Amino acid sequence: MHADIAIIGGSGVYDASMLDNVEEIEIDTPFGKPSDAITIGSFGDINVAFLPRHGKGHRISPSKLNSRANILALKKLGVKRIISASAVGSLKLELKPLDIVVPDQIFDRTRIRDSTFFEDGIVVHIGFADPFCPEMSGLIADITEELKYNVHKKGTYVCMEGPQFSTRAESRVYQSFGFDIIGMTALPEAKLAREAEICYSMIATVTDYDVWHEDDVTIETVIANVVKNEEAVRNIINEAIPRISLDRNCICSKALSGAIITAPDKIPVETKRKLSDLIGNFI
Repeated sequence: MHADIAIIGGSGVYDASMLDNVEEIEIDTPFGKPSDAITIGSFGDINVAFLPRHGKGHRISPSKLNSRANILALKKLGVKRIISASAVGSLKLELKPLDIVVPDQIFDRTRIRDSTFFEDGIVVHIGFADPFCPEMSGLIADITEELKYNVHKKGTYVCMEGPQFSTRAESRVYQSFGFDIIGMTALPEAKLAREAEICYSMIATVTDYDVWHEDDVTIETVIANVVKNEEAVRNIINEAIPRISLDRNCICSKALSGAIITAPDKIPVETKRKLSDLIGNFI
């Protein structure tokens, strides 16, 4: 099976109902199994893969996601571009619940997640200055605007560990740093996608104002707004897929060029085998 584009569905986006001729496949990777079976189907002439980030029924906590298996499984399918759907909290008054943000930056506040494929005798330093694919993010932002949704075409996503929501002190500090939105899942997904030379962009749907605002965030509010945002995410994805070019000239497609620091003859054979889907063209 093969797919060029993948959708990683977050809170509220659990199924691949926009696809035709669907088939579920199980994929093993050297890092274990992904969150769930991957659904592959057709969208016109394009093959699209769909992966529910938290597993069907939302059963995997953000800190326990096997993001390395998720991204490598998509790489093995031939995926070149990932659209990530993610629910977020807002750190600014002008980013209102039910707004959509297409972030361009990330600030990492995670602590206990595996954030690289490259270990066990290999050192790789990829560039990550611009963590989201600028080509695809620009397209998604423009489409969101065309569809008349209230969209913010850039913003900094602070990724916290979770699964608990922020304390008031944390939320106010993130505000003072100038961050725009807060969530739990953009990392290490974005880092691993870059290491895999896959373009990664996000549709971030605002569900609440986090706890800095006078209206405290509750799980009931979050879930209610997740449901409201689901239709918007589907509409954006439906418009985006046929307009995404598979001819890439972005930084993502060349991320490993010159980034492998370890001498090829010093990389253990088992590590070369384990990472063959990632470094096979370089080693």
